[in-house]
Amino acid sequence: MGSAESLTGGALSATITAVPGASDVWRGAVVAYHADVKRDLLGVPAHVLDEVGAVSPDTALAMAQGTRARLGVDIAVSTTGVAGPRAHDGREVGTVFIGVAGPGIARAQEFTFTGDRGAIVRRSVDAALTVFLSAMGGHTAEAPGIGEQL
Repeated sequence: MGSAESLTGGALSATITAVPGASDVWRGAVVAYHADVKRDLLGVPAHVLDEVGAVSPDTALAMAQGTRARLGVDIAVSTTGVAGPRAHDGREVGTVFIGVAGPGIARAQEFTFTGDRGAIVRRSVDAALTVFLSAMGGHTAEAPGIGEQL
């Protein structure tokens, strides 16, 4: 398992690796904060970044898929969004996309969070963990956080 993080800046990976035994399943993470890192390291197509922007479901999905390939993992999750203090790529503060890619799954979900920068990052980490666990079969679609605005 692995992750690609933009707005969470490594907070998702830090949360996962804080759990004893994480090294049994966690391969690593890429913090791809800038668009050129998303493109050059994770393989997000330039036309996606140019046409729909770094903060989009297409970018979140491509980040997760690129992470699977680059880290050689079965399943990967990604975060991209706007933590503030101002809008970015035409997206308002609090707009977050979580991508997940794995065997039989490739999707991105949009969330809208409120609060300051720290609160948006924390809520994004919580949402990414929920989406990740759901994709691995640990939760059902009715689990808190799936499709909810946290």
